[in-house]
Amino acid sequence: VQLQASGGGLVQAGGSLRLSCAASGRIFSSYDMGWFRQALGKEREFVAAISNSRSGIVTNYADSVKGRFTISRDNAKNTVFLQMNSLKPEDTAVYYCAAGRSSRLASRYDYWGQGTLVTVSS
Repeated sequence: VQLQASGGGLVQAGGSLRLSCAASGRIFSSYDMGWFRQALGKEREFVAAISNSRSGIVTNYADSVKGRFTISRDNAKNTVFLQMNSLKPEDTAVYYCAAGRSSRLASRYDYWGQGTLVTVSS
């Protein structure tokens, strides 16, 4: 599976962005998908995950983004999305999409995208 993340950019606090992650290769719908982020000087952290359609759609969010971010997927387009609303400066990071087994642990994901930078100004 090859993953290509896009949609990052510069936004003011309180604004919104929608990240996309397009997948190619093996069957996209069989994978759980996740978003992680890594701020400068910090470790990579879990943001959100969505299960594959065969087991039903289940989503999971980090407490820091719950109620502000929404993860979704379009299996027909082999794409997973992360809608980010009410952005805060502390959301500034490189955001990565990943395919594997739905988990808060980065080690449970087998494939990673290249990352897209989100910068939130105060």
